Amino acid sequence: MPNQIDEQRISLRDNAAHFARDQLSTDIAASDHAGTFHRDGWQRCAKFGLISMAIPKDLGGAGAPLSDLLAVMEGLGYGCEDLGLLFSLNAHLWTVAMPLAIHGTPAQRLRFLPGLMDGSLIGANGSTEEEAGSDVFSMRTHAVRDGDSYILNGSKMYITNAPIADLCVIYATIDPTLGPLGVTAFLVESTNPGMELSSPMEKMGMRTAQMGRITLKDCRVPADAILGKEGRGVKIFESAMEHERGCILATTLGSMRRNLEACIARARTRRQFGQPIGKNQAISHRIADMKVSLDAARELVYRVGRLKDAGKDAMLEAACAKLFVSETYTKFSLDALRIHGAQGYLAESPTERELRNSIASIIYSGTSDIQRNIIASELGL
Repeated sequence: MPNQIDEQRISLRDNAAHFARDQLSTDIAASDHAGTFHRDGWQRCAKFGLISMAIPKDLGGAGAPLSDLLAVMEGLGYGCEDLGLLFSLNAHLWTVAMPLAIHGTPAQRLRFLPGLMDGSLIGANGSTEEEAGSDVFSMRTHAVRDGDSYILNGSKMYITNAPIADLCVIYATIDPTLGPLGVTAFLVESTNPGMELSSPMEKMGMRTAQMGRITLKDCRVPADAILGKEGRGVKIFESAMEHERGCILATTLGSMRRNLEACIARARTRRQFGQPIGKNQAISHRIADMKVSLDAARELVYRVGRLKDAGKDAMLEAACAKLFVSETYTKFSLDALRIHGAQGYLAESPTERELRNSIASIIYSGTSDIQRNIIASELGL
């Protein structure tokens, strides 16, 4: 089995962690409580090269291997406690910037990619609806051809970055009778007449990530706003999800590592019954299991990177990574709270906040049961 991460990528990871500690340090407890999105942190990440890193060189990006970006994301997750910001950046990168780089026309790329890479534009992925979540392709948002334009009507729900988006990839059906073959992706600017973005929704966790609704009422867009081709929306969406599922939790690896270190420190310094609590096997064995689960999670994430860097399909491996890492992250965070006890249960403590944030991971980018469906399907079941 190849090493999870080589020396060069360890350096990338550590440099990213240093950048995050130095440039992304905020009063996270206050930001989390208020649900504050830090645009300055977004801009710093863009200047650091995070968004442009995976974009091909001929389109203005760095053209770095995906495995390099995973290492950087892991480092950011370790050094930055504002996981909502990092989640927003991941959603922007994998579901807007990368699909545009891969499927966009030269004119679309020229118009939008520079802003998406330098942080002046924020992207949102308009796929989920109130009645079309896991069953995403049963969407009711529709697009009707009208001359050299399309008129979009419908509503998208629970959309990351929606309240602050400048550009949205909107998935709509051009013919409901065609099922998934009718789904088409459109690039729609937030200033487009007929598009309305809601105010941020209050959430349990990831509070600094702005989530909201996108409403389309007779929203007219030119025919050249189609991303890819008519009826190719499913392919674009699945490609975006393959990247996102495999990669969005790379930041989680860093967060879990930080959490593990805090648990070890707590186990060494907290004394009960005349000795450090780490001398009790109930604590030390739990921490040992956390270490094993973190290493296993890291291997699954970097396996996706190796496959994509080799030009191979990773639909199965991405689903495996998403399922295991998200479920592990949630259990990991609960175990950390058990170790910290009442201190970890206090509102706005890092341990309490981490647990709230972790629960979102079993929902976003496809629920755990959807990942199981994908895995079973890929296995021919």
